[in-house]
Amino acid sequence: MKEGMEQDLNYINVTFQDDHTSKQGFFSAEKTQNMEVIYDEVKTGEKSRDTHPTTSDNKSKPALHGRLNLAAASLGIICLILVFVITSLSIFFIRGKRIQSVLMVQNQHLQTEKAALQSRMQNLSRDRDRMNWTITVIMDYQNFPVTELCPHKVCKPCLDGWVLFQSNCYLFTKDEFYSQWKTWKKSQEFCRDMKADLVVIETLEEQEFINNHTSRYDSSKHGYWIGLSKTDSSGTWVWVNGGNFTVMFWATEEPGYSQACALSKPQADPVASWDKVSCTMRNRWICETRALIKPD
Repeated sequence: MKEGMEQDLNYINVTFQDDHTSKQGFFSAEKTQNMEVIYDEVKTGEKSRDTHPTTSDNKSKPALHGRLNLAAASLGIICLILVFVITSLSIFFIRGKRIQSVLMVQNQHLQTEKAALQSRMQNLSRDRDRMNWTITVIMDYQNFPVTELCPHKVCKPCLDGWVLFQSNCYLFTKDEFYSQWKTWKKSQEFCRDMKADLVVIETLEEQEFINNHTSRYDSSKHGYWIGLSKTDSSGTWVWVNGGNFTVMFWATEEPGYSQACALSKPQADPVASWDKVSCTMRNRWICETRALIKPD
């Protein structure tokens, strides 16, 4: 304030004269004072005009610096966010690959366990079928031969001397003397006593199996009784189990006897080895029964 007043005094010039002069001086003083006021106002205005740009520049610079700092801070935050996102994604992908690897290993392990369980289920199913089969066979016996079929509590599919083929057991008699041979009816009775029947041949494979286990004896007229006969006036051939007569391996198409039974000739062509003979003829025979244990 004092500096301003001193500056005002520098511009005041007062002269004392006579009245006229005084008035003039007064007027001059007043005029000068007015001029001082105007000058002061102008001076003040100039100062204000001169100082205002300086003030604006000074204020704009901090604002510009503030904006630059804000922009830099924003970019820094964005960079940090990007780094965080990239790091998170990298960790996510790495963990994803690890999880995928773990899942692949677990999947392989599960597939292995699944295969093992399926195999075990198949084994259990096979064991169940065998047990059901065995129970059915045992139920056909009034007196089950435990000692013969299950010695030492371990069961066998067939009795000693019987031959296993597929799911059946076969007994091929080997008596050497005529007195030991039997008629067709007596042969069937013998098989029934053994919980069996004269053999019923249903396939070529079974016929070949029988042909391979029979041998020639006495003469070419003799053979082995099988479970096929024609014992009534209708002339119909019937198996002992009542099964359909679907396969035929006749050696001749001759009608044969009115009451005839089928004889399988050994060492003949398997597809042409059956002969039609009298049921009272004495021959060896073949018995057949189901195996106690069903093979795989």
